[in-house]
Amino acid sequence: MKKTLVSALTTALVVGAASTTFAAANPFSDVPADHWAYDAVSQLAADGVIEGYGDTTFRGNQNITRYEMAQMIAKAMAKSDVSAADKALIDKLAAEFSDELGNLGVRVSNLERNADMVKWNGLVEYTYTSTRHDAGTTDKERKLNDNDLTFRLEPKAEVNKNWDVHARLDADTKLDSDKGGLYDGKVELKRVWAEGHYDNFNVKLDVKLGKLPNAINLLSTTDDPYSGAAVTFGNDLKVTLEAGRLDATQFIDMGRDIKGQWKDNIFKDGDDTVNFQAINIGYAKNKFYGNMGYEHMDGAMLDVDKLVKPYTNDNDSEYKANIWFANAGYRFDHNSFFKAEYAQNTEADNYDNAYSFEYDYKGAQQQNKGSWGMYLAYRNLGQYAAPWSTYGDGVDGGQKGIEVGTGYTLFKNVQLFAKYFNGKDIAADKDAEKLFGRIDVFF
Repeated sequence: MKKTLVSALTTALVVGAASTTFAAANPFSDVPADHWAYDAVSQLAADGVIEGYGDTTFRGNQNITRYEMAQMIAKAMAKSDVSAADKALIDKLAAEFSDELGNLGVRVSNLERNADMVKWNGLVEYTYTSTRHDAGTTDKERKLNDNDLTFRLEPKAEVNKNWDVHARLDADTKLDSDKGGLYDGKVELKRVWAEGHYDNFNVKLDVKLGKLPNAINLLSTTDDPYSGAAVTFGNDLKVTLEAGRLDATQFIDMGRDIKGQWKDNIFKDGDDTVNFQAINIGYAKNKFYGNMGYEHMDGAMLDVDKLVKPYTNDNDSEYKANIWFANAGYRFDHNSFFKAEYAQNTEADNYDNAYSFEYDYKGAQQQNKGSWGMYLAYRNLGQYAAPWSTYGDGVDGGQKGIEVGTGYTLFKNVQLFAKYFNGKDIAADKDAEKLFGRIDVFF
């Protein structure tokens, strides 16, 4: 239903204007001076009660929707610095137009509430990576430079006071070649899950369902999403349970043979999905945190002809992993932090353990321009204990050595990161290094 501006201004007049005549200049150029509401419009504009459309026009010769009229009325009634005379008239006309203003007010409130329920975050990310492997047999294996650009959206929608829905959409491209495949610029739905939060009997409970990121997300845990569920409960002492299925082809680092050469796909075609279960018990309070847990994966079938070293003691072609892990961290003061991690795969007969030691100084904060940080780490990531490490930007699974890195917030929501790794490919026992740089622009 539409109403003309005359109807809208009748309500606006009651809400914010006195009954006497004012001589203030009218900033809305298309409301003529001989209009019956001229004085009211002029005073409301002078008082800042009515703002029009922001381009010095009030468009009095056009129809407006009820939503547009509701916006003007809601803004007028929201003014807290009105005069006593205006306040008296607001109360008088609020009673006279109570039904109409009430209906319009409900709609405005709902629109504002729904807008707050959906939030969009995202980033544009440029990444440069330069890797060197003395173990490589071809130029491509020995030396590889990548220039990648990612556009990411991460919407979050509130369902009710306990539940919300999350998603992540990525579009990737290689700037140096515009290569297709995974980097063809197409938008992919990487993650989508529902998340519930409860606080009953003074114990916090979080539930996640869908294609979701790992809640445990430690050194030994895949950093890619899995389809399933995660439950976390507790306060200072928390227990996390995860179960689902994941794509095993992401375990690229597990495809190195005894000579350290890469294998593009170590799983049989059509049988490359693994079952995944994990448990983590964690404690965090004050300056200390610690975790210990276990994860199990099985189900996918290995193409053993591609491997020099089998994965299991009995040469079974079914991929199996039983990984135990523990970590701990301590913050000495506002600037200094130290953490250590360890993982062991009891199913593997070689390269079956992984560990990491890291010291952090300060840190780049996304909202704080000029903030910065740096770290120094030593990592030994046996490829079967850390099949897809969260440290892949620096040290890969199947490598060991020293890693250093730094971060700097150039502007609010604009950050720069750099990492350098120097060490060895463990299986081949030959030198390897990586230079990594990234620019993140958040919005």
